[in-house]
Amino acid sequence: MLKTLAIENYRSILKLTLPMGQVTLITGPNGSGKSNLYKALRLLAQVGRGGVVNALAADGGLDSVFWAGPEKISARMRRGEVPVQGGPRQQVKRLRMGFAGDDYGYAISLGLPEPVPRSVFNLDPEIKREGIWYGEFYRPASLLVDRKGPAVRVRDGRQWQVAAQHLPGFDSLFDQVADVQSTPEVFQLRENIRRWRFYDHFRTDRDAPARQPQLGTRTPVLHHDGRDLAAAIQTIREIGDEAALDEAISYAFPGAYLRVRREDDGRFFLELQQEGLLRPLAVSELSDGTLRYILWVAALLTPRPPELMVLNEPETSLHPDLLPALGRLILQASEHCQVWVVSHASRLIATLEQSESCCSIQLDKELGETRAANLGQFDIPAWYWPD
Repeated sequence: MLKTLAIENYRSILKLTLPMGQVTLITGPNGSGKSNLYKALRLLAQVGRGGVVNALAADGGLDSVFWAGPEKISARMRRGEVPVQGGPRQQVKRLRMGFAGDDYGYAISLGLPEPVPRSVFNLDPEIKREGIWYGEFYRPASLLVDRKGPAVRVRDGRQWQVAAQHLPGFDSLFDQVADVQSTPEVFQLRENIRRWRFYDHFRTDRDAPARQPQLGTRTPVLHHDGRDLAAAIQTIREIGDEAALDEAISYAFPGAYLRVRREDDGRFFLELQQEGLLRPLAVSELSDGTLRYILWVAALLTPRPPELMVLNEPETSLHPDLLPALGRLILQASEHCQVWVVSHASRLIATLEQSESCCSIQLDKELGETRAANLGQFDIPAWYWPD
């Protein structure tokens, strides 16, 4: 379980250290930075998949995502006594991200490379520093794997062993030194990150993948675009929690029942039988809100729970009356994995906040900076960067 998330110098986030619970709920008004925090977490997940530099490039490059305000916002600036203004930088320009859990913590620092003559890649970000430590926050004595520039060293008792000396700036240590025997910490942490699962906005238009019949194979994990919805529902029936599936549908649509029809050519068709109707409704006939709710049922009742499931505004296109049912589903899923939810729907928020396992964080923005409005000084977990 992750307990702390730390981000510095990403878009509207100058410096943010947040606690995480079994359910972490991120709320706040429009423009407060919820989407930036979600994007930062998704960017951090790319480290384990070997694509963090490419993901930054697709986002416009380091200059595009770097905090655009002054290096520090003084108390006098916040009180309005002096205008917000910058000055010569006192520290090198770094985008930093990290997390810590029950066992290991990890941090990464990205910056621009030293200029190379005749190279056209001098604006490509590169990894300057990475660290893996044991415990809920970094201490020099708890550091297990340390990467500085191209060199990676691994702790071996009281000594350090060199694991790599010429690591390219665009490769993470997860790409080069993750070995189950020689560096089990790196291997385990990489596999944990790769099991994070993100769900954004499901398409429900007429041509949406979820409305099209597909060849069915066992599907314990719903695809992020919902293309294998029928197969995922049938997989839940056969190897998952069938009773929870039926309960989730009947709670939202009293008397309704989901079934999957398989044609001779192997294609799966999802149908919803509703009380009072003489025939089931095909998935092509369902309203956008009904289809979206069924997609969330398939995602949240997965027979293969991830380490972390991240849901970005799951209330989109749902009728307000469905939000308590969605909240129940999220809380049920949190019994098997950690869930992160970004939402501004009051009924969904109220349902989640009734649970003792919910860590609710309300964001706001002051002088362009995203801040956690409801966290006091003693609510913020300890965090130190390996730098």
